[in-house]
Amino acid sequence: MAQPAKGPATAPCSTPPVHTEDAVTSVHPVDEKLPFSRLVPAALQHIAAMYAGVVTPPLIIGQACGLDIAARTRLIAASLLIAGLATILQTIGVKNLVGNRLPFVNAASSAGIAPILAIAETNRAGHQLPAIYGAVMVAGAFCLLLGPFFGRLLRFFPPLVTGVVITLIGVTLMPVPVTWAQGGDKSAADFGAMRHLALAGFTLAVILLIQRFGKGFVKQVALLFGLLIGTLAAIPFGMADFSGLASAPVAALPTPFAFGAPEFQPAAILSLCIVMLVLMTESAAGMLALGQICDRGADGRTITRGLRTDGLATLLGPVFGGFPTSAFAQNVGVVSLTRVRSRYVVAVAGGSLLVLGAFPVLGAVVSLVPMPVLGGAGIVLFGSIAVSGIRTLSEAGLDDSSNIILVAVALGAGIIPLAAPTFYAGFPAWAQTVLGSGISAGALVAVLLNLFFHHLGTRSGQAAPALKSS
Repeated sequence: MAQPAKGPATAPCSTPPVHTEDAVTSVHPVDEKLPFSRLVPAALQHIAAMYAGVVTPPLIIGQACGLDIAARTRLIAASLLIAGLATILQTIGVKNLVGNRLPFVNAASSAGIAPILAIAETNRAGHQLPAIYGAVMVAGAFCLLLGPFFGRLLRFFPPLVTGVVITLIGVTLMPVPVTWAQGGDKSAADFGAMRHLALAGFTLAVILLIQRFGKGFVKQVALLFGLLIGTLAAIPFGMADFSGLASAPVAALPTPFAFGAPEFQPAAILSLCIVMLVLMTESAAGMLALGQICDRGADGRTITRGLRTDGLATLLGPVFGGFPTSAFAQNVGVVSLTRVRSRYVVAVAGGSLLVLGAFPVLGAVVSLVPMPVLGGAGIVLFGSIAVSGIRTLSEAGLDDSSNIILVAVALGAGIIPLAAPTFYAGFPAWAQTVLGSGISAGALVAVLLNLFFHHLGTRSGQAAPALKSS
């Protein structure tokens, strides 16, 4: 009893330094505030990885709706602004209301492009974007209403299921960098030319060499150095296009409802609500993946706050010209590859997107990176996502035959759309939307099989070990 008596007497002089040291050493990598010299390059790496994906939806949709160059530039600027705001809100959060507080990037998802183009085709000129934006706003409200239930369903996503989904994210995204490596434009005469492939291979080789021989922080930003050196190498061969700098306006803030007031058409709304379900599944999978990578598991409340951020961005984005917002899997790959897990790095990247959206001429500088260079780096990025999934599966009890069957069938279902894009052509439109995405199809099959093997007809005393092993 002598020690407790001494404690209070020494507390005034000894307690403060002990508490200060504990506070320093107990900071989780996700909450770490990096010095400026490390923060900015790491944030630039995220921007480089996501920029092409952010501008792709507005670029394709704008062209389909017959917009001129100036209008498409406004659409791209709006997409960058919404992505920046959503990413900041997601990483920083507002109390317990919104934001998963993970290094999580939110932006317009390419998964919504196909149904949005279908809406554009069924409407006459002048009503295309209003019909699209009306449906997007309702889909955002739908996400807000359904978000809390997704959090409660977290127990149906054990590591066995999340491992399948994370693996499929990497595998199904792999055609994207492969297309970039060939030049990006499939209709171009030189698509797949050897010079494109050589530049992509050179960029990949640079990243591998830096990973092999680099030290410390240089090794962590290998992707950024690969993009920079690859772009510089492309200039003497005329493969870096600087025309975007001349045509891009210096400043262009979006105007509310610049493309017309939203129109609410039932068929368009139904289509995008189905798409929103797919995006919510992918976003939840991304949060689970980041939870694994960052050693901070994403629980039900975390996923609910994250999906609420998706819903808000999707609901309010159309006011300025945004589209359905979801997780960006390529940035999950950046975190996995670099092991820089600070959410403040991604928050700075979100702030940079705001600046790029407000000043399109700055965004044009980022877009100077040639597609083959992005392709070489993308192979590393998306491949690392698949590796994260495989690592999760390696700890998911694959010595059990039921788990092996579950993984085999779920992976097969997820790869079908990749191997045979027209496989579901005879299915109803809503089924094509859900099953046509390898990520959502594989996730759906994995969840159902997990229910079948580990929940249905299993006594509570026996279910726990099966779920623990998975």
